[in-house]
Amino acid sequence: MKAKGMAIFLILVFSVYSLVNFYIFMRGWQALEGAPALIPWYIGLFALVFLSYIVGRIMMHAAPGHLGSLMIWIGSFWMACMLYFFLIVVFLDLVRLLNYWIHFYPATGSLSYSGTKIITLGVSLLVVFVTIVAGTINAYHPRVRTLDITIPKKAGQLKELNVVMVSDIHLGTIVGRNRFSHMVEKMNALQPDIILLAGDVVDEDIEPVVRLNLGEMLRSLQSKYGTYAIPGNHEYIGGAEKAFRYLQDHNVRLLRDSVVCIDSAFYIAGREDRDKKRFTGVGRKELPELLTGLDQSLPLILMDHQPFDFDKAVAAGVDLQLSGHTHRGQLWPFNYITKAMYESDHGYLQKGATQFYVSCGAGTWGPPIRVGHRPEIVQIRLKFL
Repeated sequence: MKAKGMAIFLILVFSVYSLVNFYIFMRGWQALEGAPALIPWYIGLFALVFLSYIVGRIMMHAAPGHLGSLMIWIGSFWMACMLYFFLIVVFLDLVRLLNYWIHFYPATGSLSYSGTKIITLGVSLLVVFVTIVAGTINAYHPRVRTLDITIPKKAGQLKELNVVMVSDIHLGTIVGRNRFSHMVEKMNALQPDIILLAGDVVDEDIEPVVRLNLGEMLRSLQSKYGTYAIPGNHEYIGGAEKAFRYLQDHNVRLLRDSVVCIDSAFYIAGREDRDKKRFTGVGRKELPELLTGLDQSLPLILMDHQPFDFDKAVAAGVDLQLSGHTHRGQLWPFNYITKAMYESDHGYLQKGATQFYVSCGAGTWGPPIRVGHRPEIVQIRLKFL
C-alpha cells in the first residue's frame, strides 16, 4: 500500500512538472518564431534541463559519480528557473488577455510584433538570470540571528546558556563541503554551550554525505555539552537508519522520542518526525508520554521538526520549542503558502508560558537558492532564574 501511494504521488508530481514545462516550452517556441535558426538549439537545451534532475537521480542510484551530480545540479537550478519563467509567462498571458480589449500590442504577424516577442523573451531571460544569481549568493551566506530568551525557572547552577540551533541543513549533493564548512565556521565562532540540529540534517540520500566525508565536519562542531539532533522528514525519505547511524558515528547524539537531562540543570527532549508513520508504519510517541516523569521545576527545551500542534506543547508544560521544516517557502512567493499552512512559519512566538522559535533553515532543498529571505543560524541566549 505504501509503495502504491508513493507511485501515485510520483506520477502526480511528474504530471504537474511536465505540464508546467510544456507551458513554458510552448511560450518560448512562440517567442522564437521570428528567429527560426535558434529553435533547434532551444529544443535541445530545454530537453536537457527538463530531464536533467530525473536522469541525475537515476544515475546517482545506479552508479554514483560526477556526471550524475552534475545532472542533479543542472536540474536543481532549473526548478527555480522553471518557477520564475512560469510566473512570467502567466503574467504575460494575462497582459495578452488584457490586450484583447485594449489593443496596445503591435498587430499579430507584423514585423514589430515579432520584434516585441524577441525583446520580451530577452527581458524575461534577464529577470530570471538576475533572480537566480542573487538567490544563489543569498543561499550561500546564512545570517546569524540572535535571540534573548528568559525561562523563569532555576537550572541548577546555570544562569545562562548559549544555544546554537540550526535546522534544515540538507547535507548531500547540493549542500556539500563548501557550504557546510562555512556553516560550521559560523556556528563555532558563536562559542556555543550546546548545538541543536532540529531535523533534516541529511538530504534524503546518505551516499553523497559519506562520499564527501561531511561527517568530519560534524565532528568539528565545538560546544561544552555536545551536538544533539532530531529526525526530520528527509532522513526518512532516504532511509533513516543509515543516516542516523552515520550521524551518531560522527559525534551527533540523536534524540528519537527521548529526553536527556544535561548537567542536572535542564532537559532537552527530541521528537521523532511526524511523518515517521508514513514511511515506517510506526507512529511516534504522544507528547505527554514522552515527557512523563520529568522534574517540572527544571527548564524543558523540546525539538520537534515540523511546527504543528503548538497547543499540545503548551499543555505539556514545554518551556521552549524549536522547529524548522518550513524553509519559509525558500523561493518567493511560496512564503505565502507556508504562512497560510502554519501557525508560525518563521520567527518567535509565545503562547501561554511556552515560547516557540521556528527557523527558516540554514540550507536548501532542491535549488541551492533562497529568494525573499536569508537562511539563518540561530543563537539563543537563554537566561534562567
